[in-house]
Amino acid sequence: MTRHILGAGVMGLALASELAGRGVAVSLHDRGGAPGPHACSWWAGGMLAPFCEGETAEEPVVRLGQEAAGWWRAHGAEVTAGGTLVVALGRDAGELARFARRTAGHVSLDGAGVTALEPDLAGRFARALHFPDEAHLAPRQALAALAAGLAARGVGIEMTAPEVVDFDCRGLAARDALADLRGVKGEMLVLRTPDVTLSRPVRLLHPRIPLYVVPRGDGVFMLGATMIESGERGRITARSLLEMLTAAWALHPAFGEAEVLEIGVDARPAFRDNLPRIRRRGGTIYLNGLFRHGFLLAPAMARMAADLVTEGRKPEVMDEDRAER
Repeated sequence: MTRHILGAGVMGLALASELAGRGVAVSLHDRGGAPGPHACSWWAGGMLAPFCEGETAEEPVVRLGQEAAGWWRAHGAEVTAGGTLVVALGRDAGELARFARRTAGHVSLDGAGVTALEPDLAGRFARALHFPDEAHLAPRQALAALAAGLAARGVGIEMTAPEVVDFDCRGLAARDALADLRGVKGEMLVLRTPDVTLSRPVRLLHPRIPLYVVPRGDGVFMLGATMIESGERGRITARSLLEMLTAAWALHPAFGEAEVLEIGVDARPAFRDNLPRIRRRGGTIYLNGLFRHGFLLAPAMARMAADLVTEGRKPEVMDEDRAER
């Protein structure tokens, strides 16, 4: 029996990979074809940072997210396990203390510790937090690795809709069936500068727009990202652009001379509590609500959905036959 999956973003690809790895026949469908700019996951930061996410996220995000790095590595993604560095400017020292209180899995660093981890930040931050057990990946390479792994098993991405949908992984497009799904807009930048070298994601805390900078190699960095209550997917605002570039300059002045390679905008799918759901509607199972935790939570969601199919085990995030309001 073939299981038909609609949506080939990070969730659909992860689910297809998990099922195929267990010997389940699958077909994968997406009218956009292979992952690209049309997919929300194309614009992700790729931070596998469950402990940092604990600042605002609920306990399941922290716990389930700890599966992610190992899962991605096992499925061909290049995972860099250098941890996450969290810093704040002197005037925002209270933000760093607050972040420390709300999270676990970190060690405190002084200025010398910051320099030892990231020499290019020497003398810029007197205090920092290091989350050594976190990691990051390049989302586009990770998506390509999943697609290649599926292709090796004879599973391509079909651009036609299946007659029967067993799993719906369309993200925000599934609002036509999930009325309580909302969009949270994110805006991001890709910059290139040969004058900064970072080995791990760096989060700069800020009262208005906290910034994260993720190294992509060869002097390329991803900067993100805003969180705006909107399903709009097409434009960045001047204010957001200014805020992100100003924060990047505050992290290191060389970013002020960086080349802007890309500007990305999309809307993340989220439920009211920003927690994911596996929801059954008739013969279709919906996997959705990853919010900003797509690469972090897709592995656990895929595992739970595969457990449901192969072992009849009910997922902890199952929301069975919920009536829409």
